[in-house]
Parts: sequence; structure tokens; C-alpha cells
Amino acid sequence: MIIFAGKELQDSELLEEYNLAEQTVLHAVKSRRRSFKRKPRVSTCIEEDEEFDDTKRASVNFYVYCTSPCANTTVGKIRVRCFKCKSGAFTVDGDPKNWNDVLKPKRITGHCEIYQCTDGEVGWSEFYFKCSEHVTKGENDEAVALHLIRNNLHDIQCLACTDVRSKVFVYPCDDGHVTCLECFCEYAVSRLRERRFIFDNNIGYTLPCPAGCPNSLINQPYHFKALSKDHFEMYERFATEEFVLKNGGVLCPQPNCGAGILVDNDCDKVSCINGCGYVFCKKCLQGYHIGECLPKEEQLIIDITGYSVDSKLVSQSKWDDASKVKIKVSTKPCPKCRTATERDGGCMHMVCTRCSFPWCWLCQTEWTRECMGSHWFS
Repeated sequence: MIIFAGKELQDSELLEEYNLAEQTVLHAVKSRRRSFKRKPRVSTCIEEDEEFDDTKRASVNFYVYCTSPCANTTVGKIRVRCFKCKSGAFTVDGDPKNWNDVLKPKRITGHCEIYQCTDGEVGWSEFYFKCSEHVTKGENDEAVALHLIRNNLHDIQCLACTDVRSKVFVYPCDDGHVTCLECFCEYAVSRLRERRFIFDNNIGYTLPCPAGCPNSLINQPYHFKALSKDHFEMYERFATEEFVLKNGGVLCPQPNCGAGILVDNDCDKVSCINGCGYVFCKKCLQGYHIGECLPKEEQLIIDITGYSVDSKLVSQSKWDDASKVKIKVSTKPCPKCRTATERDGGCMHMVCTRCSFPWCWLCQTEWTRECMGSHWFS
């Protein structure tokens, strides 16, 4: 018997009728008499999705994201294998009727042709997808299913621009609201710039339906690959930052760095080890210091000038924020009195000109013999 994509091909069929691509995997197995009766298909899921229309199946495309080598959104091919042993020599008892049957395993029964795999019991199927744009590398060559991107078979208008497009984005809400891909990208980019994505512990950094429907979060982040390369990199950066902050971490406050750092709860001194090397206080995000943190309105003023001003006027009397950025990049505060100090060559041993406190430029703590031996001139 010859098995292709979960179907046993009949003797009267010709392979050329299937328009098989290069290196398509066919399973040839010896037919044997089965000693058990198959149980009827059992569904373990309550909710149902839109059923596949057999009359229009010829015009339906599955869309996937091919991670390698295409690295792009492409048309995909659906395949099936045994849930237990992952073998493709598996025949299904019936076709999938909706996306739940495809995305969730153990929805459709079948028979695995691998000897002693099911051991007389009913087997369960597992569907997966392959990219149709490149020569397959075997059964392990998989692509990510983009089940929310579909052909607009029902000619539904986009809820944003009211255009009828051939390819649309269907949100996972109960009403299945539809937008065109262009409006989906505009919606995602606008929310991204406003930092209004939602961080879900199970799904990650994602968006709900723009109509405000409950329980409508996009559960497959690869759908955001529809954005431009720059916008997707922004999405990844913001998602990483949100993950760090949600898990009690901090972001390096040094301009042009922003590295995420996970810190112990009882630790206030943070070193950006794999980033710019800046050492700062976890509480106030200023350069590491001894003693209590200063109010934010007073931190920069006292560091630079050494005299106090009316904190209410700080937010009003601004000329150019560029000077603040320059100070942050080129200086470090004295750990004791917080005077901004610039190092212009020489060793790492610093002596504050204001309070005469000896400190290490790298550690931003009091100068010790360990500093002298480890990185005096490094």
C-alpha cells in the first residue's frame, strides 16, 4: 500500500495526477490484516471553528511562515503523521473539518502502519505544515501555520477600510472579525508605537481583535511576520523588554543600550555585564551610589551643579535634552556625592574633586586592592 498525506492511494490512481513536487515523501508499506476494529472518531474539544468547504477546497491555500530557507510567508502544504511515533506512514479515518482538527493533536483517529506502534489500539493523528516554495528536506522540514491568514472565500469586507481583498486576516474572536492584511499591519504598527500590546503569560506579546472582543488574543506570534523587517525587530525588542520587566528585571538606562537584566530581589547594584558595562542603582536607575536615592527631579541638577533649584521649575525650564544625553553617555556619578565625573584616559582609580572619595571607574564602588590587581589599567 502507498500512503500520501494520510491517504491510502488506490491501485487505479496515478501519481502524476497528484502533481507531486520534488522529493515528496511517499510511504510504501506492506499491507497486513488488522486484528482490531477502529473506534469512531472522537473529539476532545468543545469549541468548533469554521468548517472547511469541500466544494471550494481547490481554491483554498494554507499560509505558513517558512523559517528556513525562505524566511518568508509562503503557501503551505498540509501533512499528517502519527501522534505517538511521528511516522508519516499513517492513514486517517477522516478529513479535518475545521482548524481545531488541524492545530490540536488527537482530534482525528487513524492507523499507524509502523509495527507495534499502536499495539492494537486506535491511533491519533497529528497535522503539520510544509513550505511549498522550496524543495523539502524530509519529514522534519516543517513550517509554522498562519491559520489566521486565509483566502477571502466569502468576499467579506475589511472592518477598517471596507475593501474586499483576496487574502484577509481573521481574528480569533467569537465573531471572527476580518481585516485586510494592510489594515492588520497598520493596526499592529500603531499599537506597537504606542506600546499598547498585551503581554500574556501563555501567549506572549500580542494583540486582541481591534473591535474589542473578549478572548481574542492572537496566539501565534509568527503572524506579526507580516510586518516589515524593521517593525518586526521593534516588536521583538519590545516583547523582550516587557518579559524582563514582568519578571522583575530592569533595563539599562544608559542611552543607546537598554539591555535587559534580570536581578535578584535583594540586589540594588546592577552591572550591565553583557552590554555597555554601566553600573547603576536598581531603584532609581541612576549611577550606583551610597545611601538613599534622590528624587528624580533633583538627581541631574545636583549631579551637575551642586546647588538646589525649585523642582517645580525643572519641568518648565528646558532648552535641549541633548545635553542630558551627552552627560549620561560620557560621565559616571561619584558613588558618594553623585558628582558627574568624566574620565579622559589614565587608570581606573578615580578621586572625586568634590568630596575626595576614591572609587573605581568600572565597579563604581570604593577603590580596593582587588580593583588595583584586577583592572587598574584595563
